[in-house]
Amino acid sequence: MLQITKLWTGVALASLLMLGTASAETVLKSSDTHPDGYPTVEGVKYFGELVKERTGGRYAIEVYHSAQLGEEKDTIEQVRSGVIELNRVSMAPFNGTVKESIVPALPYIFRSEEHMHKVMDGAIGDQIKAAFEPAGLVALAFYDAGARSFYNSKMPIKTVADMKGLKFRVIQSDIFVDMVAALGANATPMPYGEVYSSIETGVIDGAENNFPSFDTAKHYEVAKNYSLDEHTILPEVFVMNKAAFDKLTPEDQEIFKQAAKDSVAKQRELWAAKTQESRGNVEKAGAAINEVEKQGFIDAMKPVYEKHITDEVLKKLVADVQAVQ
Repeated sequence: MLQITKLWTGVALASLLMLGTASAETVLKSSDTHPDGYPTVEGVKYFGELVKERTGGRYAIEVYHSAQLGEEKDTIEQVRSGVIELNRVSMAPFNGTVKESIVPALPYIFRSEEHMHKVMDGAIGDQIKAAFEPAGLVALAFYDAGARSFYNSKMPIKTVADMKGLKFRVIQSDIFVDMVAALGANATPMPYGEVYSSIETGVIDGAENNFPSFDTAKHYEVAKNYSLDEHTILPEVFVMNKAAFDKLTPEDQEIFKQAAKDSVAKQRELWAAKTQESRGNVEKAGAAINEVEKQGFIDAMKPVYEKHITDEVLKKLVADVQAVQ
C-alpha cells in the first residue's frame, strides 16, 4: 500500500510540475499585416523560435498575420499602449511619432539595398532604434522590404509627366503624400487592406509597393502597369512595447535582442528569394514591368526634403546616411 501511495504521489507531483511548466510559459502577441508565409511574418516566427529555445520555453511568440489584429496604424497604437507586445510594421507610419524614422522613409535616400543594409546595421541604425524609446517602444530589428515602385490600372509610367493627375494610394505618412504631390499626382492615404477594392472600383488608379506585396495582395489583377521608379527602399521595423521589454530580466532582454538580430539574416534571405519569385509570378500573370527615366523622379524630390528635413538633427542624419559608402 505504501508503494502504491508513493507511486500516485510521484505521478501527482509530475503532473503538477508539468502544469507549472505550462503556466510558466509567457505568450507574447505579435502583429503583421501580411499573409502567412510572407518574409516578414516568417522572420518574426524565426525570432519566436529562437526566443523559445533560448529561454527554455519560458517565452513564446504568437504571430497574428494577415492583419488579424488590425491594419498597421491601429496596431501601432495597440503596441504602444501594451494591448499587444510586438509588431512588425513599415517605418513610414512612425514618421509622426519618431522624428528620426523620417530619414529612412525619404525617397531616394538609399542608393541600393546594400547601402540601406550598411546604414541600418551600423551606428545610424542604432541612433534610429534609440529614438523609438521615448515613444514607449523598443526597436528590436530592421527587416527588408525592398524597393517600392508605382503601379496603376491606366498606363505605363515612364517619365514624371506620366504621373500627372493619377490617384495613388500611399502609406499613412505625410512624406509619401508630399512625394506623390511633387510628382504631379494625387495621394490617397488608406489602409493596405483596402487597396485592391479601391483600384477595382476606380476610387484610386493605383498604389506603390514592392514586388512581394504587389504579388501576394494580387494587386496585379487590377493594376497591370508596374513602373520601376524605385522611389524608396524602406526598411520595416520590428518593435516591442517598452514596458513589456523592461519587465524582462537583463539576461532575457539580451536573448530577445540577439534573437531579433539573428532573425534579420533569415528574413533577408527569404526576402531576396520572394522578390525574385514574385516578379516572375506577376509577369506570368500578365503584368507589364517597365523602366523609367529615374533621374527626373529624383530631381522632383527636392521640395520633399526641404519640407521634412528642417532641424539640425535630421539634416545631420541625412548627411551621415549619404556619406556611408
